[in-house]
Order: sequence, then structure tokens, then C-alpha cells
Amino acid sequence: MPQYDYDLFVLGAGSGGTRASRVAAAHGARVAVAEEYRVGGTCVIRGCVPKKLLVYGAHFAEDLRDAKHFGWDVPSPCSFSWPTLRDNVMAEVDRINGAYTQTLDNNGVEIIHSRAVVTGPHSVRLDDGSEKTAERILIAVGAHPAIPECPGHEHGITSNEVFHLPDLPKRILIAGGGYIANEFAGIFHQFGSHVILANRSQELLRGYDAQIRDRLLQIATMKGIEFRFNAAFRGIDKGEDGCLTVHLANHEPVVVDCVLFATGRRPNTAGLGLESAGVEMDELGAVKVDAQNQSSCPSIYAIGDVTNRIQLTPVAIREGQAFADTVYGNKPTTVDYDCVPAAVFSHPPLAGVGLTEAEAREKLGSIKVYSSDFRPMKNVLAGRNERALYKMVCDAQTDRVVGIHMIGPDVPEIIQACAVAVKAGLTKADFDATVALHPSMAEELVLMR
Repeated sequence: MPQYDYDLFVLGAGSGGTRASRVAAAHGARVAVAEEYRVGGTCVIRGCVPKKLLVYGAHFAEDLRDAKHFGWDVPSPCSFSWPTLRDNVMAEVDRINGAYTQTLDNNGVEIIHSRAVVTGPHSVRLDDGSEKTAERILIAVGAHPAIPECPGHEHGITSNEVFHLPDLPKRILIAGGGYIANEFAGIFHQFGSHVILANRSQELLRGYDAQIRDRLLQIATMKGIEFRFNAAFRGIDKGEDGCLTVHLANHEPVVVDCVLFATGRRPNTAGLGLESAGVEMDELGAVKVDAQNQSSCPSIYAIGDVTNRIQLTPVAIREGQAFADTVYGNKPTTVDYDCVPAAVFSHPPLAGVGLTEAEAREKLGSIKVYSSDFRPMKNVLAGRNERALYKMVCDAQTDRVVGIHMIGPDVPEIIQACAVAVKAGLTKADFDATVALHPSMAEELVLMR
């Protein structure tokens, strides 16, 4: 029987790779994980965590303006220090990075601070030229921001760099129509930047319920965020004064101080050597895997964003857990991708789980849709006209709730409990039979008629 350096060698110490490494080691495997940047991956270092902290910071802009209606004497205008928030956020990232590292150390996982390249079904090469062997290899290297191929694209930044901006831009153009673009549009607008969001198509947030995203567009436009649709990039010119002139299809040129590309993410498989082991990838470079996360090479597995199934941190964690339990824990497990909740931390946030109204009509034919369009109590007293919208989509034949979609304050916190209900197959009658918690926004879920 071949002797290997490790039972498992993991490429990438993000959320998925860390979970797989820790659990596999707890099951008794000899595990090493190679990370070329920092332990924690996209979510912790340059994604969900620092972004959510910026979202919290941005919410204070409206809260401080609203506070006077609740009796607070708040100076007007209030001053905001981008460097203070930026540096505090980075300090928290450092703390979590240390916690992730400590978790791996405590579980006996060897951390190798190096890029690793696959050289065969059971081997990898590190930056120093040394080779390591393992019975199994797990690819968990995540994805990177995609940048449009246009002249001058090097003058733009991505979500990797946005957390380190030296100064807050007075004018920023954000390219993209997905959750990252919309979240940063809200963040920078609340910080006082003039925001233009340019999308190459006519649709924002494809995959979310149409009514919900239309409401976000309406509210964001009323707040002062500008939108350019059908606006593919043609090029960026940088002037001597440092200003950027952005040329867009179907629109006049726009002059801004910063361009942020939020135009999707691509798996980090380029130059990884997977071809040497016969690992099949799709046209975007994502590793093809089966339900057990196994690639076309029996000894190589892959999880997380590098597989481009559902690019969400909790999904990568589930996949890492399932891999380790299946291979090393004698507990065969597969991830159920049905009813995965998702949220956009925009201003206001939106969230959903299950089938959208359009998806339900196509899949089920006969459906019933219940909704509540209301002005949250806090907005009423603050004199804010923004309205929340909750939707419940039901199978007309069985009364089963197949989707819940919402926009309004705190809906990401509410949707988690909704996801349990949808996953459990509860009916509209089950919601109706539940007593409302008053006064709350969530009570609208059990009062829809």
C-alpha cells in the first residue's frame, strides 16, 4: 500500500476548506492545508464579514437622521471618518483570521502558508519546489472577481481592494447588477458618495423575485442612486487629475473618482495543475463533481465556490462537513441544495427562500400568492416613506408554502426562520394558525390574506 505524507491535503483555507480540514482531522485523518494568502478565505478576509460590517456602518447614516424624530439631539450634519471604520473593520478581520488559524491548530491540522499546485492524482508542489503527497486531495480554492475585458480596465478595482481604499470616493461607478454591486451601491451612497450603478443587461438581481427587486430599484432611485441599464463597458480613460472617464454602450460617458467591478466571480482553477490529474472542468473553469464532491479523478474532490454550484459561505461549509463525514467519519452525507435562503444586504435589504412567483408558475402551474405591502412602524414615525413588501407563494393544490420573498428592514434575520418553514413543507394554514407577535414586522407573515 502506498505511503503518503498525509491522508488529506487541502488546497485553500477558506470556510469550506477549513471545515473539511478540521472535521477530517477530528475523525483521525492526517491533514495539511495550503493557503497562499490568509486563513479564512474570501468570506472572512475580503467578503461577507468585512462587507457586513460596512453595511452596519452605513445604516447609521439614516438612523442618525431619523433619531431626531425619536427625541435625540443629533448634530446636523454628522461627520463620518472612512479611515476609522476601514481600520476597525480590518482589525476585526485580523481577529477572525487568528480564530480560524487557532481552530485548525487545535485540531492538529498542519497549515502550510504557500500556494500549492496539483502535479498528479496524489501529489502537489509548493512554492519552495517541494512536493507533498496525499491519499486524497481536496480543492477548496474559491473564486475571484471577474473583470470585463475593455481598454483601461486596470484603472478599476474589485471587491478585493474596496476594503482598503485610502479615501472615500466622491463619485463611484459600480459595474454589475448582482448582490455585490447592489450592496456596495447602498454602502457608498449612505457614506455620502454619488453612486452610479451600470449593468450590461436590463435586469438587477436575476434569480430573485421580480416584484421584490423592482421595489429595491424604486427605493434606491428615490434615495439618489443612479442606474444605467444595457450599459456594457467600452473603456476607461484616466485623466491627469486622476479622474476616470467611463465609456458605456448606449450612454454618455461618465466621469468618476473610482470604478468598482462587481461583475461576477470565476473559479480559481487557472494554473492549478488540475489537468495533470485528469480533473474535468466546465467552460468557466469550475471543477465538475458528483453528489459526493468527487471529481473525475477518484482521489481528488472539490467543494465551495470552485465548483460554482451555489456560491455561498454556508453552502461551502456544508459541503466541507459532508465531504469529511463521508470520507473519514463513516457517515455518508450529501448536501441538499433545495430551499437555500439568500439575502442581499442592500438599503433596504431583501431576502428570499424557495421558488419565486415566476418559478412557481412555471413549475406548478396553479399557485396562490399572498402579499403584505406596508410601511414599517419605525419609518412612519421617522417620516420615511419606504414601504416593505412581503410575499408568500403557495401551491394552490396542496396549500404548501413553496417560497417566501421580502424586502424591508431586517428581512435577512427574518428569512432564516422562514427557510425552516419552507424546508419543512408547512402550509399557509400553518402560518394562519400561528398567533402574531405584535408589534413587529415579522407578524405580517401570519396575517397575509
